[in-house]
Amino acid sequence: MRTAFIDALFDLAAEDDRVHLVVGDLGFSVVDKFAQAYPDRFLNAGVAEQNMTGIAAGIALNGGVVFTYSIANFSTLRCLEQIRNDVCYHRANVKVVSVGGGLAYGNLGVTHHATEDLAIMRSLPGMVVEAPGDPVEARLATRALVARDGPAYLRLGKAGEALVHESDPEYKIGKAITLREGGDVAILSTGGMLRTAVDVADRLASQGIGARVLSMHSVSPLDIKAVEAAAADTRSIVTLEEHGVVGGLGGAVAEVLAELPPGHAPLKRIGLAPEFISVVGDQEYLRKVHGLDEESVLKTIQKFVGKSIGILR
Repeated sequence: MRTAFIDALFDLAAEDDRVHLVVGDLGFSVVDKFAQAYPDRFLNAGVAEQNMTGIAAGIALNGGVVFTYSIANFSTLRCLEQIRNDVCYHRANVKVVSVGGGLAYGNLGVTHHATEDLAIMRSLPGMVVEAPGDPVEARLATRALVARDGPAYLRLGKAGEALVHESDPEYKIGKAITLREGGDVAILSTGGMLRTAVDVADRLASQGIGARVLSMHSVSPLDIKAVEAAAADTRSIVTLEEHGVVGGLGGAVAEVLAELPPGHAPLKRIGLAPEFISVVGDQEYLRKVHGLDEESVLKTIQKFVGKSIGILR
């Protein structure tokens, strides 16, 4: 995803001289070509994310479209006050970009896990929160954010994420993308779990269970109409995210469902428990330990669907 992002940003910078990139002293194998092509619009702020964000706000308030870039928890949590006060309060045209959302930096331990970022960033007034599901969505999200004024958060994977879309879908901020149709369960996925969601849906289909799959790339603004339609048209709803179950996509969907009249589809949130991860391993290993690998997600959904509608025997 990060390569798709920087390639898109590079092209956008050629089209729009407002585009700037400010980094927190990392990613040089990725951002080198931008720095070399646009040295007057590139800045390494060093390991000083508060300064990085303040500088970005200043450039934005003077007409720039500024992307900040760092590892997910560094570009968000370390400089949260500056994002809130300098960027959001002033409605500055700053796009906070995180690389390594979720457990992508798993083997570096909990200090490098981004498992609360969606919850925190979507709580900020005026902040758009985008978590694309594959490199295609990452490229389209980058273009969409340049075209949209105001603060935004773009949550990316690290590298090597599989393509899910064979062609460019219609990508609009605040509107979900439908990848599969089905009436038994709706799987609402955000970020890098999209490949898992699609593969699980295909396996459920082979068992006679129809699964609708939605890429909820916009966590804020949420596609409320898509959630309401899933609640009305399907028999159960599952949210899937590599993030804590508190406050992320699952929390956002639960907020919508809580205000609907009784009788809608029940909700199951699949994500990380609200606790620090005490084991060390790569992303694939940690997903398996915490029930986010394909087999675990499949079993969780099978059990939930079975309880909800009595399909499974």
